[in-house]
Amino acid sequence: MYVRIWEELSAEKSMVFLSGPRQAGKTTLSKIIARSFANKLYLNWDIAEHRALFFENPSFFEGVERKDDSVPLIILDEIHKFRDWKNYLKGVYDRYHEDYKFLVTGSGRLDIYQKGGDSLAGRYYIFHIFPFTLSELGKTRSSIKVFLNKPLEINKDIGRNIKEKWDVATNLSGFPEPYLSGKDTTYRRWSNTYSHQLIREDIRDMLDIKSVTDIETLYLLLPSRVGSPLSIPSLANDIKVSYNSVRNWLSVFERFFLIFSIPTWTGKISRAIQKERKVYLWDYPKIKDVAARFENMVAAELFRAVTLWNDSGYGDFSLHFIKNKEKQEVDFLIANNREPFLLVETKLTDTQPSKPLLTFQRALNIPAVQLINKGDGYRLISNDKNKILIAPAYKWLPHLP
Repeated sequence: MYVRIWEELSAEKSMVFLSGPRQAGKTTLSKIIARSFANKLYLNWDIAEHRALFFENPSFFEGVERKDDSVPLIILDEIHKFRDWKNYLKGVYDRYHEDYKFLVTGSGRLDIYQKGGDSLAGRYYIFHIFPFTLSELGKTRSSIKVFLNKPLEINKDIGRNIKEKWDVATNLSGFPEPYLSGKDTTYRRWSNTYSHQLIREDIRDMLDIKSVTDIETLYLLLPSRVGSPLSIPSLANDIKVSYNSVRNWLSVFERFFLIFSIPTWTGKISRAIQKERKVYLWDYPKIKDVAARFENMVAAELFRAVTLWNDSGYGDFSLHFIKNKEKQEVDFLIANNREPFLLVETKLTDTQPSKPLLTFQRALNIPAVQLINKGDGYRLISNDKNKILIAPAYKWLPHLP
């Protein structure tokens, strides 16, 4: 899936950014991509010997040992930790884009991380890699055209092995190391160090944050807040810090892929509170509430899909939740070009469509899905002219392109 995206983007731009959570597989993917190049060079900013090359000879990659006359691939891993990385890459692109291919990776948001420096606009494409999701694990993805035409379709060939993969991810997350271990003990060891290292190493060192204990406390509070619109004043009161501190720290968490958030839908039938957001974790087994964890897992699947559709140029997709003035709420709404496309609700066991889902579907006149976390079969329910699919999550999510 990710190699295909690279091939499409690199055919049009000589510089491609790869961004995503730490330990999601960026370095592994980079080395897989490198296999198709006869001439290649890999540099990792975290390795002192590699880092020194940037200062000793900024054009060090000109010395790549070539095996033939094909275009070399230069992989610059974690380069966003170099303070002047945008200016450096701008100069590299302007001088060398006709002679080399560049794959630039980072566990920070390469598209927004630094506001300063010369713009790289127009010089690169970006795509993202995320922890495993069902469509990747099951290799059952639909094409985007099929999905957009038939979003309620169920892949009837999905077997018990997909359900087993879903159950493993529920307890171990989709991060490759704990997932592939298959062990609860490995997950706990991994999870206990993951956020701690990310906050105390990458985030503290790069952003010069001094209140490390407070920012760690904020992260530890977030699992209990998943599933409801986030109240920054409540978090600020709990930690005894300012509103602006919490808001800024949450933004930092997003930049470094500890969390992701979705805004409320601000169309004419919603409450239109533009600042209201729901926050989800990539390390979702930390969430103790079973219903909230299930909602988070579905959110991760939808967020991955929407992001990669945009990366691939399929449209201008966005993921939201939706509420009205009566405080009715549906967990997710996918829009394309600011037009509602699909409603998705999560319920652990309820096989009857929720009243808010029925209400919003009638108002928006779009397809709807209610995902549950049990059973093997699915149902199609009529709601005026539209249909609602009620199905186990593991049967519908693998269909996502």
